[in-house]
Amino acid sequence: MVGKRIAHYRLLARAGSGAMGEVYRAEDERLKRIVALKVLPEPFASDEARLERFHREAETLAQLDHPNIVTVFSIDRVDGVPFLTMAWVEGRTLASLIPEGGYDLDELLALALPLTEAMAAAHDRGVTHRDLKPSNVMVTGDNVVKVLDFGLARREPRDGVDSEAATLTGAEALVGSLPYMAPEQVRGQGADARSDVFALGVMLYELATGRRPFSGATASDLISSILRDSPMPVDQVKPALPRQLGRIVVRSLNKDPERRFQSAKELRNALEDLKAEARSHGRRELRSIAVLPFVDMSPERDQGYFCEGIAEEVLSALSRLRALRVAARASSFPLRESLADVREIGCRLNVDAILDGSVRKAGNRVRITTQLVNVADGYHLWSERYDAELEDIFAIQDEIAEHVVGALELELSPTEKRALKKARAADLQAYDYYLRGRQAADRVSREGFVEALEMFRKAIALDPGYAPAWAGIADAHSWLFAWYGAAEHDYEEADRASRRAVELAPESAEAHVSRGHVLSLRGDEHAEAAFERAIELNPNLYDAYWQYGRYCFRRGWHRRAAELLEKAAAARPEDYQALLVAPQFYRSMGDLEGMRDAQRRGLERARQRLELNPNDYRALYLSANALWGLGHKEAAKRNAAHALEMRPDDPAVLYNLGCFYSLSGDLDKSIDCLERAVQHNFGLKEWFENDSDLDNVREHPRFTALMERVQAQYPAPK
Repeated sequence: MVGKRIAHYRLLARAGSGAMGEVYRAEDERLKRIVALKVLPEPFASDEARLERFHREAETLAQLDHPNIVTVFSIDRVDGVPFLTMAWVEGRTLASLIPEGGYDLDELLALALPLTEAMAAAHDRGVTHRDLKPSNVMVTGDNVVKVLDFGLARREPRDGVDSEAATLTGAEALVGSLPYMAPEQVRGQGADARSDVFALGVMLYELATGRRPFSGATASDLISSILRDSPMPVDQVKPALPRQLGRIVVRSLNKDPERRFQSAKELRNALEDLKAEARSHGRRELRSIAVLPFVDMSPERDQGYFCEGIAEEVLSALSRLRALRVAARASSFPLRESLADVREIGCRLNVDAILDGSVRKAGNRVRITTQLVNVADGYHLWSERYDAELEDIFAIQDEIAEHVVGALELELSPTEKRALKKARAADLQAYDYYLRGRQAADRVSREGFVEALEMFRKAIALDPGYAPAWAGIADAHSWLFAWYGAAEHDYEEADRASRRAVELAPESAEAHVSRGHVLSLRGDEHAEAAFERAIELNPNLYDAYWQYGRYCFRRGWHRRAAELLEKAAAARPEDYQALLVAPQFYRSMGDLEGMRDAQRRGLERARQRLELNPNDYRALYLSANALWGLGHKEAAKRNAAHALEMRPDDPAVLYNLGCFYSLSGDLDKSIDCLERAVQHNFGLKEWFENDSDLDNVREHPRFTALMERVQAQYPAPK
């Protein structure tokens, strides 16, 4: 129809199609202006029900005189073609503007407030839009928001008569765009103002994060997600955003209409309160931080372990604070080499601030330069340079942590103030050995653990009262026992060292986790008390929940195990492994909905992790199980094969892939992996005996023979 005339309007270009017709950019030749002309095409023009709805859209828009709602000029019919004319909005759809990763708070509110204002005006007039989505919102070059396409709008019944009820039947009653439809809409139960609030909640989520809260490969998967999934709050997906925004979006997306905001006006008021609070603070509340390994500026460039150690000591101290989320070392440290811009690192880790620094060590002198950067704008919140004797290093670490707390304006309890100061080595050389040992243990290999033990023992020789080194010895022996042979010697040494660590530092949560880990290797019921004490001392300690959850599963306490791994996932929002292990626990309880929910959330975190580090083999093999469970079988097989290719002799990889191939029905390949795991001294016999992932192979003759070998190789302790 482009180039044709309808009455005194010349159609210049097709602009798109709406719920009730095609839209054209047109010239009003009488008034010499550009308008939007919406045409009801055949065969709709001869459909009385469609024609009634077309007229109702015009009437609805005529009643909604609001600067953020498109203005209607007229409705007419020429040569049997019904059309209405509206103000032409020059700009782009909101759908085309949302950036990857979403907007910051100020930009989000600049769009969300006029959008909710427009819908508040509609709701005040008894109008429900029912098809809110970013493609139905235009943003002009002057950043004016305009809501379009009220073709599916519904007005409250007049005089007790619902004119629409007579015109919509069957499939037509299910109206809207599926990704933005409320649960009651997808069930075909109708829509009201609260359904628009749900759609606004979806749009707010998308504006904040750059992605929708609900997803699915098919329409049925998407419907299932809308009805059942609870998306991660936006302030956890993107911690630079305030918690209040997270609560607002969560309430808007409640499955129960009675528990949502009851109108767009209520939602607008909540956003106004958020804006006022943000303005009163002068800047966003900073609640999350990543600590990068400090750069080695020493002449010989041989102090990498020392630089990492200083950063990790500060990271460890900050992680004890309830008011602050600290990105895990495994997430933040690798980015130092791959990305140079600290703001980009901050965005990738979804944190508010980055602590960066450098170390120059020469003889007995050390120079440490630090800076705390606000990720949102790149400005320094604080920076400092320390020139001191090496013996002052512990005081410098404490001072850095305290300055970070001050710069972020965190309020600490007396207990947290004490927690900022860790147990210190009395001997600097002992501390040096301890840092070398920790770096070796981070390689997570037999050779790494053996080297770590050597370094920790040297530290103990110089300072027998240094509790972190004793805990390091306990952890190294525990992992050697679990993964490399279950030697009684390793268990005895781990037991002795963990006891000593707790004796020396009874207020150290890490020491109690080390003790609990050792006890859990033999199913000792005292492990529970050790983990509970660690959590009491540091409720933010991921390792406490992680190890405790694994212990509970081995005891058959599936519900408690799932609860603890959920807490681990909350303590470290970038961690994927807790959520990808938890589905097994949910499945054992028969909670298939909980299983799928954990799988989806875990896969999203694993995806983010693999974007940062494509060679994270643990993310690959753990996500394989979840992918298989959610029906993405080819992707699951690829991840499993890739992990095996990367680490063909790693006993933990082999055992977990044995579980994957058991679940996927490839029983011979499962047992191949399990046999190789045993060949490489995988020592957690109880997992072979109790792991439900292996139920499919338990009756296989090869597995029966393997279990006989495991029983002989790892007899019960006397």
